[in-house]
Amino acid sequence: MTAEQRHNLQAYSDYVRKSLDPTHILSYMTPWLPENEVQSIQAEKNNKGPMEAASLFLRLLLELQVEGWFRGFLDALNHAGYSGLYEAIENWDFQNLEKLEDYRTLLRRLEPEFKARIIPTEILPEIADCLITQDCEEIWQVCTTKGPMAGAEKLAECLLRSDKGSWPKTLKLALEKDGNIFNDLWIIDEGMKDVESEELEDNRMEHSDIQIFYQEDPEDQNLSQNSCPPSEVSHTNLCSPLKARNYQLELALPAKEGKNTIICAPTGCGKTFVSLLICEHHLLKFPQGRKGKVVFFANHVPVYEQQKTVFSRYFERLGYSVTGISGATAEKVPVAETIENNDIIVLTPQILVNNLKNGTIPSLSVFTLMIFDECHNTSKHHPYNMIMFNYLDQKLGESSDPLPQVIGLTASVGVGDAKNIEEAMAYICKLCASLDASVIATVKENLEELEQVVYKPQKISRKVEPRTTNKFKLILCELMKETEYLAKSISEELGYLFQIQDRVFGTQKYEQWIVAVHKACRLFQMPDKEEESRICKAMYLYTSHLRKYNDTLIISEDAQMKDALNYLKDFFSNVRTAAFDDIEQDLTRRFEGEGCFQNRKPLETHLILQEEYHLNPETRTILFVKTRALVDALKKWIEENSALNFLKPGILTGRGKTSNKTGMTLPAQKCVLDTFRSNGDNILIATSVADEGIDIAQCNLVILYEYVGNVIRMIQTRGRGRAKGSKCYLLSSNADVIEKEHINIIKEKMMNDSISRLQTWDEVTFQKRIYHIQNQEKFIRDSQPKSKFVPDKENKRLLCAKCKVLACYTADIRVIEESHYTVIGDAFKEHFVSKPHPKPLSYGNFEKKEKIFCARQNCGHDWGIHVRYKTFEIPVIKIESFVVEDIVTGLQKQYPRWKAFPFKKIEFDATEMSK
Repeated sequence: MTAEQRHNLQAYSDYVRKSLDPTHILSYMTPWLPENEVQSIQAEKNNKGPMEAASLFLRLLLELQVEGWFRGFLDALNHAGYSGLYEAIENWDFQNLEKLEDYRTLLRRLEPEFKARIIPTEILPEIADCLITQDCEEIWQVCTTKGPMAGAEKLAECLLRSDKGSWPKTLKLALEKDGNIFNDLWIIDEGMKDVESEELEDNRMEHSDIQIFYQEDPEDQNLSQNSCPPSEVSHTNLCSPLKARNYQLELALPAKEGKNTIICAPTGCGKTFVSLLICEHHLLKFPQGRKGKVVFFANHVPVYEQQKTVFSRYFERLGYSVTGISGATAEKVPVAETIENNDIIVLTPQILVNNLKNGTIPSLSVFTLMIFDECHNTSKHHPYNMIMFNYLDQKLGESSDPLPQVIGLTASVGVGDAKNIEEAMAYICKLCASLDASVIATVKENLEELEQVVYKPQKISRKVEPRTTNKFKLILCELMKETEYLAKSISEELGYLFQIQDRVFGTQKYEQWIVAVHKACRLFQMPDKEEESRICKAMYLYTSHLRKYNDTLIISEDAQMKDALNYLKDFFSNVRTAAFDDIEQDLTRRFEGEGCFQNRKPLETHLILQEEYHLNPETRTILFVKTRALVDALKKWIEENSALNFLKPGILTGRGKTSNKTGMTLPAQKCVLDTFRSNGDNILIATSVADEGIDIAQCNLVILYEYVGNVIRMIQTRGRGRAKGSKCYLLSSNADVIEKEHINIIKEKMMNDSISRLQTWDEVTFQKRIYHIQNQEKFIRDSQPKSKFVPDKENKRLLCAKCKVLACYTADIRVIEESHYTVIGDAFKEHFVSKPHPKPLSYGNFEKKEKIFCARQNCGHDWGIHVRYKTFEIPVIKIESFVVEDIVTGLQKQYPRWKAFPFKKIEFDATEMSK
């Protein structure tokens, strides 16, 4: 950014403050703004409003010294829909924004009448193009939860911020069309040129062509053929704005006939669009005076965000109300009222499970249609299955309440552990029984059309020769053997844990084993508590180091040696900054040496990338890997490799815990996906978060880097390569991995053959089989003892999970705002020490100030944080840092989260603090 640009932005900052809600563009600004600043801006909006948040946002921007942020800011405005503000800053010409001031003054003057006379839901479809998408969603949400007057107040607030020069005229047209009495008060400049009105209409038509933001269909599909103009769309004349392909109509047909259906079709064929067709047909079939209610389930939050956008953009233009509830918003939204007041609800499934369990939602009869995205997950204790247990209990019981129609969407139903077609058919029948599906819909009559649209990538497996010698691995394996020996010799009683054979260093199986050992050591007890503390702390350290060594071996096998070494050096650097006792000093001294032998896998990847980008410079790649650490390592490898400087790598990983710096926040994930979709990055390095559900723009190269799973995962990952002539490479130095992929290909054929056979059964026979399975499964469920949650009122001890020193008693724990746990009384203060928090920030009523650690010498285990809550300085602890001990029996347990800990929870009371 030049000094002149910085000066101009400062000079024109008032226009930005008046128009911009910075929370709408924060997801695009994560490369330049750290997470604590993002959260501060969000908190400023929540506490003081968008204008104050925009002031803080601008101040933080103007303080930035890094390159590229100004262009990133402009791109963010453009992406988020702030076209007027974008053009004004791009050209440093704010005349068009200045012309809006008179209309803003008029609307402020008329705001009481506006709130009294405007029903936002009646005019919002007409003026939506003058507002940011997020503003429209918030207005609908306010209307749903607080009523039309509050919604009108929100609409006025959004219009006052609108940077679209056409909004006064658009509002006038909408009022005239609606016959609203407020139209007589909304007087705009009659001198406005007719040509401006024509341009307005043209712009609206052009914008209406863009129906789906995250479209699942290939880019060359014509999704913008409107069979009638948007202005003519109404409840009585609902015409589909998108033209369906014949194979999509074929997939939708059984569901349109009212049958419970599993739709099994390849990734990229437009299953989401098929669900839109089914949903629209379903809502239209109800007679006057009755209404349908649809719920769409999405497994993961990024998929939920994507599908909520798709359904909102499609159905709100048709006059239906669409909303969404995820885990992130459920606590702030009245779930039952939100479902009651909307036509279509997009949910993460656990929300419904929780509300069925607590009785907020009495039964599934509130819905008329349920759509399960990635429905192959309906098994065992998955939330999908919990929902369908409720459905099947209602179906097989004596209830006369109507049940919703059920639709499942998947690219692969899978075959489980089936060894032959009969077992595969049984597996698929069980899935159909779980979803009460009487039909499996696949493309049969329009296969030729499907194959023209969905390109099945060429699958290539490459066996990569391992290093002939690997000094680094030898050193690390020796170090792991020594550490295991030290752990084994620390205690005879715990030594037996290390007698298990067939443990292979540097594998995920070893990771699972050492986690189990780590947990067992935490719960180890002895009569001599001092000795117990010494042994538990030592075992905690040994097993922690073994986990890190194992991670390092995985990285060294799959990436550069120096990446593995740097990973381990970072770990030891962190160890030194924490408590550093004799054991850790000894383990640190044992760590030394660096190998310099090249790994063939990165070299093989290098060759593939160079070859594919040489043949087609426009190549788009997704590189799937197993771990987050490997994502970072391969990104560094690409960036440091001068021969690959034509690549712009982006990374996509799971959300993880906030304490885990390798996890990605939801805004960061959205930013990465948007950048990849808009050709910002030409290679995306991703973990499993990208292989299911998230719709990623077409790419023509998929590389599976030691990445293989079951047949469902194979079909999902392969389906990411959608362009014509796309390729999918599997790279592995393990012959078993390549063999497993070959078995998956065989299982895929077995699955397709099994579906074909099941489709030949007559419907009565199939339904009898499904009914038999459902009754069997219900009998098994009913035979299992029902566990009831009964809070344990007995006082318990919380011990440090590392050194077993007493921390506090459960009687002294208090719950703040349902999810934060503090300890009252002065005694606890003696048991921890504080250090400044590396990322102090505020959120809601909390101000994060310090981290707290076990005060015992040479322990320093992380217990949580110290915060300012309102006027109180208090600790907030995390249960996973402690072992819970029964005072009477001495039995010890560990809990991964507070919700799993069945103790009597007492609400925080400010009067206790004053005592």
